[in-house]
Amino acid sequence: MENMAEEELLPQEKEKVEVAQVQVPTPAPDSARVPAPAPDTAPAPDSAPTPAPALAPAPAPSRSLACAPDEAESRRHISIQRQLADLEKLAFVTEADFDSASSLNSDNLDAGNKQSCPLCPKEKFRACNSHKLRRHLQNLHWKVSVEFEGYRMCICHLPCRPVKPNIIGEQISSKMGAHYHCIICSATITRRTDMLGHVRRHVNKGETKSRYIAASAAKPPTEILKEAETDVQVCPNYSVPQKTDSYFNPKMKLNRQLIFCTLAALAEERKPLECLDAFGATGIMGLQWAKHLGNAVKVTINDLNENSVTLIQENCHLNKLKVVVDSKEKEESDDILEEGEENLGNIKVTKMDANVLMHLRSFDFIHLDPFGTSVNYLDSAFRNIRNLGIVSVTSTDISSLYAKAQHVARRHYGCNIVRTEYYKELAARIVVAAVARAAARCNKGIEVLFAVALEHFVLVVVRVLRGPTSADETAKKIQYLIHCQWCEERIFQKDGNMVEENPYRQLPCNCHGSMPGKTAIELGPLWSSSLFHTGFLKRMLFESLHHGLDDIQTLIKTLIFESECTPQSQFSVHAPSNLNKQEEYGVFTKTTDDTPDNYVAQGKRKGNETTTNLAKKQKTDVSSEHPPFYYNIHRHSIKGMNMPKLKKFLCYLSQAGFRVSRTHFDPMGVRTDAPLMHFKSILLKYSTPTYTGGHPESHVQSASEDTVADRVEMSVNDKAEASGCKRW
Repeated sequence: MENMAEEELLPQEKEKVEVAQVQVPTPAPDSARVPAPAPDTAPAPDSAPTPAPALAPAPAPSRSLACAPDEAESRRHISIQRQLADLEKLAFVTEADFDSASSLNSDNLDAGNKQSCPLCPKEKFRACNSHKLRRHLQNLHWKVSVEFEGYRMCICHLPCRPVKPNIIGEQISSKMGAHYHCIICSATITRRTDMLGHVRRHVNKGETKSRYIAASAAKPPTEILKEAETDVQVCPNYSVPQKTDSYFNPKMKLNRQLIFCTLAALAEERKPLECLDAFGATGIMGLQWAKHLGNAVKVTINDLNENSVTLIQENCHLNKLKVVVDSKEKEESDDILEEGEENLGNIKVTKMDANVLMHLRSFDFIHLDPFGTSVNYLDSAFRNIRNLGIVSVTSTDISSLYAKAQHVARRHYGCNIVRTEYYKELAARIVVAAVARAAARCNKGIEVLFAVALEHFVLVVVRVLRGPTSADETAKKIQYLIHCQWCEERIFQKDGNMVEENPYRQLPCNCHGSMPGKTAIELGPLWSSSLFHTGFLKRMLFESLHHGLDDIQTLIKTLIFESECTPQSQFSVHAPSNLNKQEEYGVFTKTTDDTPDNYVAQGKRKGNETTTNLAKKQKTDVSSEHPPFYYNIHRHSIKGMNMPKLKKFLCYLSQAGFRVSRTHFDPMGVRTDAPLMHFKSILLKYSTPTYTGGHPESHVQSASEDTVADRVEMSVNDKAEASGCKRW
């Protein structure tokens, strides 16, 4: 009998739980309602309750079919009601008394007890009398509601919207605005006009309430993508940041491969490495590090969004990687693996603000890839970064860096910028200058390993050098740039604190003397030193060959040519272990094969000999650095002349005694130390007229080079200064 009583009470207990979850009180059928016992006849705790004889269990249809309306009511938000009276009754519903709320009528609303608004937080609307509450609900919530199939979607002020990081960099916002809850897809919409359009789109697509109820029970569809032999599970709309919490951009594959090669090259110096992916999203980058580098790295993936953290853990299990949360390994990961399979590595997943995490722990490698600018996280990144560690920064706020929003660049980077022909390199130098200032504030210097600026991101990778001496040397390399707006000539300002009477004298051109008004503008502050490290780039190329990353090998080779500033360079890629000695900024990262330690112990101060080598290395690097900025050959082409091919033009500049190379910033850009006047004169010398005056083209090309050179030399000598001032 006791077992029968428990079985009969089981549906009743489930029904009570469902009623407790439903915030909208709805009258239940008489057959499903159990009369509450009187207080004096309540059963003892030890005795089994006796069910009513009228509630004997009978064969019933399936639970999913019978309870479909109840589940629909439970999914509906409390701001969605049919009548205003239903909304008023919510103010009298408490967690302990749901059954009594169904018996309320309009007479009970006039009671003297003060009630609070069910759709407003207590700090926004205090408890008041019933007539004031009724006026508040009618004017603020019910009057601006959106109607759909007999239901009213009232405006809600409760903190039920998902919190997402904003552009300023704050990861938690305490202000929650008013919003609507969609009855069809349960989305939250802020404006009433947007809500009307949202519902109209549902109607046009044929999406009804019944269809939503049938589809809501199933888990939202997910897709599994594969990149570099790493599987990653993504959410719907994964490529649209406004529609998903875990953003995954397939176009950033090149960025992820560059960072992987950087970490692989650093792993050859010392092992193991403490690595941090501060903004994990789907965790694809940290998964690639742990899966391909193994025990050489200890990966930490962080994200503030709870849904992203859950997705990262699922992706770790998908790639047979153990998840470590709060220094405790999850036992579920071992159950997922099949027999004979082993874990490939461990990944620590954290849910924390990136600034807080970087203040609490120290790392050897930190990658920052926030949504937009990264200046809000630079100080925290350099606070605890270890000596000779690497910080990589990806900035996607290209509208401000590419001079489309100049006021935003001034606000974020403290930099004055205009649109120039070399705007991509200008953007890279702006980010490096911001990184250098953040490092100098922490008594650290930087060595730029490489800087890449492509269509939709700017990537800067720097090595950290501890000590105030390195910080001072780094700060000296941040200078202002004088840019001529007429002929596009540019030059960094000379060092010194004295005010110069005529700064136009520093420019090689004579535009200020031949043109009326002011022709130049001061840009910056910018990074004025080198953007590439040839030795590190060659090691990255070797790692890309070793791991089979064919997509970025062409880009890395272009960076090597650009760092050496040579049109054609014959170089061979060797394994780092074959090198007897490799020195970077006075620090030996590789020694002889007989020595067991392959790198200098981190955290120790440099000796006198190392400091002397550092000073000598910096002096020799000044002459071997690549020239800053580049010229676009199309921008300076001559009207009515056919310019030579780019490869031939590079050879002509090299034969004239200038350093020259192509640049990844611009496919038609030429990096050279030749002044603009000589650049244009050589371009004019080897250009052919578009119209030959009836003579065949072969006859013009067969003319002696001396005759063409004499003709061009006369025009260049007569109009050399003017040619530097004209905009071709």
